[in-house]
Amino acid sequence: MLIDNHNRKINYLRLAVTDRCNLRCNYCMPAEGINFSKNDKLLTIPELKEVAEILVEQGIDKIRITGGEPFVRKDLMKLLDHLSQLSGLKDISVTTNATLIGPHIDQLKELGIQNINVSLDAINRDTFERITRRDQYDTVHENLIRLITEGFNVRINFIVLDGQNEQDMLPILEVMKHYPVAVRFLEEMPFNGGSRSFQKIKWDYKTILAHITQHYPNYRKLQSPETSTSINYQIEGHKSTFGLIPSFSRTFCGSCNRLRITATGDVVTCLYGKPKANLRDIVRGADSRKEVKAAIIKAVGSRAKTGFDAQREHTSVFKSSMTSIGG
Repeated sequence: MLIDNHNRKINYLRLAVTDRCNLRCNYCMPAEGINFSKNDKLLTIPELKEVAEILVEQGIDKIRITGGEPFVRKDLMKLLDHLSQLSGLKDISVTTNATLIGPHIDQLKELGIQNINVSLDAINRDTFERITRRDQYDTVHENLIRLITEGFNVRINFIVLDGQNEQDMLPILEVMKHYPVAVRFLEEMPFNGGSRSFQKIKWDYKTILAHITQHYPNYRKLQSPETSTSINYQIEGHKSTFGLIPSFSRTFCGSCNRLRITATGDVVTCLYGKPKANLRDIVRGADSRKEVKAAIIKAVGSRAKTGFDAQREHTSVFKSSMTSIGG
């Protein structure tokens, strides 16, 4: 079992398999993209398998596969197949933009991988294409509807962007009210590859809630797990639920149970802080399992208490792109 220096149990790993993405969302990176890592700098599938095995041995029982866009990686299903067979791993989930998942939906069902987070920041075509800078609207919505109708546990992640998509918040709730999905509104975070900088946001979680409940006054708060990053609600008459994730306000730090490993092997204990170790060279060396375990224990033992504390570790983190630090 992994226990950090603030007595928090760490049982949830966000494992990035690539820093590449086939979209160019304007809150994540500049239009020209970022300097993606060369292939030899990325953890290979066998290395990802080994790292996952080690972390499960150390008490991780939930793994979320992230990117970049995970399905950009052609061999992703080999990793998912391996993870589905790991004893002690209770929950495997994937965060995706839903552009490339279509051909893999049947195999995901066969592997028992039911939890899919779809990053979707617009329900309107024009808004979607303006934010993503790509013509993938039809593909995303076809795959989303298929995931919903085939019984996957779908959560839609909608980052609220001032002056860009706030007009889509209520329409996406209206469309999704017919389906058993969770629509989760996230505060914008400053990890955008240096495309802009900001110190505060207009659409914090309280403002988002006020906007929604002004139009849907009949709602109730739902019970959420202690480690949940989202504050969850349901509107009367809706099959769907909605949640608020204070990713910029960072109100959930006290119960944080998450560890991140980037596609290049960085161990990240907080998005706002510096990497605490890199596993790539370790896993490629002799006696790798022992050394990886030791590096993980050391990293977990030096976690910042909150995201605000972690932010003080350096001043350059906001030049990073979310796609390079594992979502």
